[in-house]
Amino acid sequence: MKAPKILPWIAHRTGISEELALKLWRRAAGEAEVIAGCCTSSDYYRLAVERFIDYAEAEGDHSVARDAIASRTCVSWVLRHQNRISKLNLITAHSLVRLWQSNWLNFLGPQRHAF
Repeated sequence: MKAPKILPWIAHRTGISEELALKLWRRAAGEAEVIAGCCTSSDYYRLAVERFIDYAEAEGDHSVARDAIASRTCVSWVLRHQNRISKLNLITAHSLVRLWQSNWLNFLGPQRHAF
C-alpha cells in the first residue's frame, strides 16, 4: 500500500523526519495486514493509521492532537484503547445472546423420538 498523503504532516506535527515516518508507516501497515488478514478493507486502513499515529507519537516529542492547555502528555492512545475495550464488551455480549438464542431454540424445537 502506498503511504498516505498526510504522512509528512503527521511527521512534522510529531517532530520526526519524513524518512522515519515512512519506516513507521510500513511497520504499522505490515502489522495491520497481519491483524486484519487483508489489505483492502477499511478495518485494515483504520488499524494502519491508528498504529502509525501511535508509533509517531512514541518516537516524536509532540502529540498529533494538541490539547487546549498545551500540555506535553499524550492521552490519545488511552481513548483509542478504551474504544477497543468497549467494542470487545459488545462483541462478547452479542456472542452470549446468540448462544442463548440457539440453545433456547434447540430446547423448544421439535422433539425427536427414537425408533
